[in-house]
Amino acid sequence: MKLPIDEIDRKILRAIQKDSALSMSELGDRIGLSASACHRRLKALEERGFIAGYRAVLNRGKLGLSMQFFIELSLTSQSEKTFEAFEKAVSDIPEILECHLMAGQSDYILRVVCEDAAAFERLHRDLVARLPGVARIHSNLSIREVKAPAGLPL
Repeated sequence: MKLPIDEIDRKILRAIQKDSALSMSELGDRIGLSASACHRRLKALEERGFIAGYRAVLNRGKLGLSMQFFIELSLTSQSEKTFEAFEKAVSDIPEILECHLMAGQSDYILRVVCEDAAAFERLHRDLVARLPGVARIHSNLSIREVKAPAGLPL
């Protein structure tokens, strides 16, 4: 698949995926362009929707959120109403970092973080098990993150 961007745009996207806090001068040095040329290209990539946003990656352990779980859920119904109610409720729980609608055995997979086993038990009992339409829950503890989310392969 050919992307509607050139190699310089790809270099810019690769660089900011690794460190979006680079100054235009630093970015230009890495790419081989002037700061102003980098700025123009970066703004064009943003305007064309290639860049969805910027954010900081926080250290969960330092923040006391050392436990990470992946929770597979199946719903009682495959109706649009059930999906909408579930997705709305999930969006209100800050411990749920990601929610993915799946093809396969489970309807959704959630990635959640918490301080310790007691906090996970409370989250599971008081929030996850009470989400609308939940029929089955299967939780998996992440022992260690082997590969962190990197950037998209460009």
